[in-house]
Amino acid sequence: MIYPKGIKKGDTIGIVAPSGPFRATTLGEIENALNDLGYNVKFGESCYGSYKGYLSSEDSIRAKDIEDMFLDKTVDGIFCLRGGYGTPRILDLIDYNIIKNNPKFFVGFSDITGLHIAFNKYADLVTFHGVMAGTSPKWDEFTYNSLINALNNNVTKFENPNDEPIYTVVKGQCEGELIGGNLALIAAGIGTKYEIDTKDKILFIEDVGEAIYRLDRMLTQLSLAGKFDDCAGIVFGDFCDCNKENDDDFEILELIQDRVSKYNKPCIFNLKSGHCTPMITLPFGCKYKLNATEKTLELIK
Repeated sequence: MIYPKGIKKGDTIGIVAPSGPFRATTLGEIENALNDLGYNVKFGESCYGSYKGYLSSEDSIRAKDIEDMFLDKTVDGIFCLRGGYGTPRILDLIDYNIIKNNPKFFVGFSDITGLHIAFNKYADLVTFHGVMAGTSPKWDEFTYNSLINALNNNVTKFENPNDEPIYTVVKGQCEGELIGGNLALIAAGIGTKYEIDTKDKILFIEDVGEAIYRLDRMLTQLSLAGKFDDCAGIVFGDFCDCNKENDDDFEILELIQDRVSKYNKPCIFNLKSGHCTPMITLPFGCKYKLNATEKTLELIK
């Protein structure tokens, strides 16, 4: 796996919108925020569009935007503008040799999970499960520092902000490459050539705003697909607004225990990466050590 060059003041950040549309009127605020942090900004064509209401632009434009940013020698790294939906539609349109031969840092989460899995799998590129450029005017200190430290390979141990608790689901230790992302996108890839490969790896999972029964269905899908059998361990991230709707529903932690405990794989819950603020940036494709008994996750360099 290729760990891309890090970021420094004066670098140019390329911004793409592989998923949903964004209000072009706010792009100036994003540019100003990143300029204030010391970076130059280059927006891709997809950042200015809207197509069929829920896509930033046509599939061909979004795919080409990504390729062009990797090919552009003036761009040092790439941030995604926002999530939503759209990355599964462009996975077959991207030339992964372009990504592999022009490695750069690539940052995003949520719907960007589709690209994380594809880039890890077909371009051997370490990618970063981190904040979107669209929220840059509101980045807090913890979130920004976590992002920069991850991009520059200056982090070893990943700890929650504000003493937020991490919970042990299954005790034990393991080592393996960290992969994953949003549960809905991981589930959507099963049965395709972009299906996540969890063999001997640590699987990271997060989601937002899902009903408990929907989370149950997707976790069960991963279970039936052998993903929990294959993996070395499991890290559950933030599950913002995934609350039970009825008194007798599972609580989220209770559901996770119900779905994964039988596999006896080291597992923790509530690492603050996902749809949360502050947010931890996680490099995907690197080797980690998970100690679920001690509730720690460390990058092995």
